[in-house]
Amino acid sequence: MEEKKKVLLAFSGGLDTSFAVKYLSEDLGYEVHTAIANTGGFSLEELAAIEKRAYELGAKSHATLDITDVYYTKCIRYMVFGNILRNGTYPISVSSERTFQAIAIIEYAKQIGAHCVAHGSTGAGNDQVRFDLTFQILAPEIEIITPTRDLTLTREYEINYLKDHGFEADFKKMEYSINKGLWGTSIGGKETLHSEQTLPDSAYPSQVTAHDEESLKITFEHGEISAVNGRPFANKVDAIREIEAIGSKFGIGRDMHIGDTIIGIKGRVGFEAAAPMLIIAAHKMLEKHVLTKWQQYWKEQVANWYGMFLHEAQYLEPVMRNIEAFLESSQANVSGTVEIKLRPLSYTLVGVDSTFDLMKTDFGEYGEVNKAWSADDVKGFTKILGNQMKIYYNVQKRNNKHED
Repeated sequence: MEEKKKVLLAFSGGLDTSFAVKYLSEDLGYEVHTAIANTGGFSLEELAAIEKRAYELGAKSHATLDITDVYYTKCIRYMVFGNILRNGTYPISVSSERTFQAIAIIEYAKQIGAHCVAHGSTGAGNDQVRFDLTFQILAPEIEIITPTRDLTLTREYEINYLKDHGFEADFKKMEYSINKGLWGTSIGGKETLHSEQTLPDSAYPSQVTAHDEESLKITFEHGEISAVNGRPFANKVDAIREIEAIGSKFGIGRDMHIGDTIIGIKGRVGFEAAAPMLIIAAHKMLEKHVLTKWQQYWKEQVANWYGMFLHEAQYLEPVMRNIEAFLESSQANVSGTVEIKLRPLSYTLVGVDSTFDLMKTDFGEYGEVNKAWSADDVKGFTKILGNQMKIYYNVQKRNNKHED
């Protein structure tokens, strides 16, 4: 007998990838292996249920690839260093995970000797590009198969197909599509499809359960979280989860992101990201105290590009490593504690305590006392500072007289 070609399917357990297992094995005749790359968005119970479903559908093998720490080390920490919010709003939550999931899947495909790799992305979103591009770069010799995209399938067709092939599950279409990750949760559907509407409170997975004001203190060391409310955290992933647990009970981090997709259409999605929003806000405030004006300026420029490239599947572009080196070098003095007051659906940045605080100097106190310069120093400085503008206006005045 001819040996079956081996395909590795990036498997989430949802409808599209469940259909793909059956279709690839029974219609196309592949030996199907499945794998899920977990970047922190799945519980142990969820991962066990996904594995069970893979085998029930007929997968030859299934693997859970835990890359949460890799995702933090190679991505999240740089998003914090850069205070990255796409369009000033979105902390690039679930979308930033996709490239790392694709890297893990393609490396595992090579490890098991797969002839092909498959994913369940549709043709209308960003993820298809993130997966395809990563696969093409890291393993150009491996064929890419995308049944849902190539066949332009409807949800109803996939459900009926599975039923006809002896597999039934509760694939009832929910009102919202929810993707949960370590760096936030996205919510799409219904209101997000209409520019004039927004999500109701009930659509967010985390509901407000805390109503009394609470103080949160985040301590950073060289730009990374080292303690939460005085409790040290060696594992930064655990620190993020601790802040998420504290902030989400207040419903903090809810917003709507409107942006340009990789394929050129506008996209709109709701999200909740308590930990990212609180961490970035605190980190940015600390940087205002400990970095110089030009450090902050250039960080903003390169961080904006880093966020755009990350969102648009360009993580493997070599310039990203150059930007990361710059961002990391900027964090030498970003150490200290930031206090935040939390309230339902809002927060207030209180203040910063850092030995690197550039306000704590012997040069003067803003708006009060000058110590490192005299009144005459400022008078002379102001005269020189204004020279260029004085020359400009003098020339304008002279030319206006000639016209008269």
